[in-house]
Amino acid sequence: MKKQLTRLVMLTAISLFAASISFAQSGIDGEKFRTRQIRGSTYDLLNSISTKTGLMFIYDSKLIDNKRRSKLDAGEYTIEEAVKSITGNSQLKIKRDGNHILVFKEMAPEKRPEDILYNGERFIQIEGRVTDRHSGEPIMFVTVNPEGCSIGTVTNQEGQFRLTIPDSLSERAISFSSMGYEKRKISASLLTQGGATIEMMQSVIPLQEVIIKVIDPATVLSEALRRRGANYSPSPINITGFFREGTEFKGNLSLSEAVIKIYKTGFSPTLTTDQVKLLKMRKITNMEGRDTIVAKLRSSLNAVLLLDIMKHPPDFLERVGMNYYNFTHTGVTEIDERRVYIFSFVQRDEIVEALFKGDLYIDAENSALVKAVFEVNPNHIRKFSDNLIVKRSKTHEVIPVKASYEVSYKQFRGYYHISHVRGDLNFKIRKKGRLFTSPLHLWFEMANCRTDTENVERFLSDERLSTRDIFSDVQFTYDPNFWEHFNIIIPEKKIEEIIREYNFR
Repeated sequence: MKKQLTRLVMLTAISLFAASISFAQSGIDGEKFRTRQIRGSTYDLLNSISTKTGLMFIYDSKLIDNKRRSKLDAGEYTIEEAVKSITGNSQLKIKRDGNHILVFKEMAPEKRPEDILYNGERFIQIEGRVTDRHSGEPIMFVTVNPEGCSIGTVTNQEGQFRLTIPDSLSERAISFSSMGYEKRKISASLLTQGGATIEMMQSVIPLQEVIIKVIDPATVLSEALRRRGANYSPSPINITGFFREGTEFKGNLSLSEAVIKIYKTGFSPTLTTDQVKLLKMRKITNMEGRDTIVAKLRSSLNAVLLLDIMKHPPDFLERVGMNYYNFTHTGVTEIDERRVYIFSFVQRDEIVEALFKGDLYIDAENSALVKAVFEVNPNHIRKFSDNLIVKRSKTHEVIPVKASYEVSYKQFRGYYHISHVRGDLNFKIRKKGRLFTSPLHLWFEMANCRTDTENVERFLSDERLSTRDIFSDVQFTYDPNFWEHFNIIIPEKKIEEIIREYNFR
């Protein structure tokens, strides 16, 4: 309730700011608007102009201090004059594309990022951060890709992204897509100036649809299972993905990152299993020797393949297994301007085994599952420990705390393909004979950075990577030009700090 009240107050404040602004003339470019004196943070004042005019500001949060308190005196201003007054920076410039206003500072030629050349083709990089427009909080796992293309990436847990695209796509609109938010499309040319902050608006669902429309979970889920062959690719595809896995223990980190290629056989279960090929890899750690042996992820690549849950359905998506769960229709949301039903599920009270609980997101029009967020039922997590702990330590007690997973799909050329997968495993580690515990966090993640539906090839036997082994033990040769033109999930701040200190030689 407190959060709701805080947000209500904030929205009211923004509305009050906006009410004090009016345009002197009907145009925007070169025209002036009239305002009474308004006060607040830089973020609030720019948002007030945005709310009234319908123009969305894009800027680097390192360039503009959102928390800086300022005012805009009563009078008439152009957009550029208002921006300079609000930010206190007379060096700023603006550029308009549609309803987007880029606020930037001209960079010296020697400071401009260099383009990437690969096999004679020029690539450009776009970096930025995606946040909730009203709260300012980062939005994780936002899909970022050129409109109509299968090339892309996702934001990390701090909302940051880096997208590498061929120069031939530099005039395309870049699409930002996330469940529960309105889709954003911004010209790539506006985003090449530097680290832009992209604000996304939460979707507003008509109240009458939420209240009046009664949806039967059993009917919708049965239809989703029946239509799997129509919604998911029946033919093999190749996916170029960015994969990473990490172990965090006692404030230290061990990280393995890789570009992988996946041969996916298509929906039919009679086809051969998926294959993985390693393209590039690196490992980073700041753990002491005694800590690196505490835990390693086994079969994390295999887990990524199995988390394609429409191809490998868990019990809560099988007709027999669904009888162990209670399903409820808990909401309606949107993604990519499409209506989505939310179904929550939890194992029945009389079931004492360690099963799952979570949420399923089903496209209302075609019954495709587009996202699933689930975890091992926390009431029975300890019964699940044998599935999480392969080899127990002689010196430490390992206590499972949480095992959660998230998987999403994105449509391309008429079919849904795996888009993003993440698993998080949390434990408490207690040295035998000791009272206190230390948290251990193991995680793995894969983002689909390119989907190829033509000229799809299986891999030679000597190219295939075993998916059931410990990935961090794979031998590799480090390439100083590591990522080249490949898309990745940009490292979070704590990981970036370790990377800067790491001597790859």
